[in-house]
Amino acid sequence: MKLFTITLMNSAEETAEQLLKSIEQCIVHLHINLDSVQLDKVNLKGCTQITVLGVLPLFQLGGRTDDIYRKAAECVAEMIVKEQELSLMEGLISSKYGFDQAEEQTAIMAYCRQMLQGDQSAIGFDKSTIPRRIMKLTDALHRYLQEYTDLNVQGFIRFRLPDYIDELREVVEYAIDEYLMDKQYQEFISLLKYFVYIQEAKIPVAHLIHNGGNEFTLLNDELEPIDTEHVEGTVTVEMIEKDINFENMIVSTLITVSPQKIMIHTREPEVQVISTIMQIFEDRTEICGYCKLCKSLLGEPKAISGALQLGEQS
Repeated sequence: MKLFTITLMNSAEETAEQLLKSIEQCIVHLHINLDSVQLDKVNLKGCTQITVLGVLPLFQLGGRTDDIYRKAAECVAEMIVKEQELSLMEGLISSKYGFDQAEEQTAIMAYCRQMLQGDQSAIGFDKSTIPRRIMKLTDALHRYLQEYTDLNVQGFIRFRLPDYIDELREVVEYAIDEYLMDKQYQEFISLLKYFVYIQEAKIPVAHLIHNGGNEFTLLNDELEPIDTEHVEGTVTVEMIEKDINFENMIVSTLITVSPQKIMIHTREPEVQVISTIMQIFEDRTEICGYCKLCKSLLGEPKAISGALQLGEQS
């Protein structure tokens, strides 16, 4: 007695084999005698079919039949999320949005992976949504198996899961936006780097004091505030940035004064603005490890101050 057949189109052999084993394990966990249920896997041209049969008279229709449907639906749902989500999004990137270059697809897919794996939460895609997506697919597959005995997975995704595809499309659209913004940003950074490269140095050294966040103090080699109003050849970032809103105006100031060397005094060398400055000015920059100027303006580093406190307590 046939319970259902699951058809996988153009799927890898290991994917079909893993699905077969998953369904078999689920049946065992239901405490159903495997002698009453038969699982067959057949490789046909372009597809693989997994059929679950009830062996009469050992197999009896009843409440456990629906349990098998539910568990099989869960196995297929997990396979879709873990094995096919990325390829579905790759298809959307190339066919719907026209990014057919391998380099572009790879970059956009990297953003998709970040969101699906929980590294980005801007639109609610994090690790906690994986069980939700699996449950959502399980419910839809379960309802289908309750009515039909033949399930073509790829056809089911295409024609019966519009909400799921819309959810993936939302991820793709967000990833494309991130990719385009990053591309625009990198082009802008390259423009600034070129401008710095061709520009002659106007002063030997500038001390950049990072007071935290986007707040900076700029001092010359005599540790006096730098006056940019009378610097010849003043060029601000706005003059070359066009439509890009560059928030950190310290970059504009540094380009204006054009120091040969930039000593960066900071307690937060990992923040984005410091990284951007070092990316633009490259070998002109140097992070100060610890000096008297740092101590007087920024205080003790956390590691040192913590050690001092421990020493005082002891």
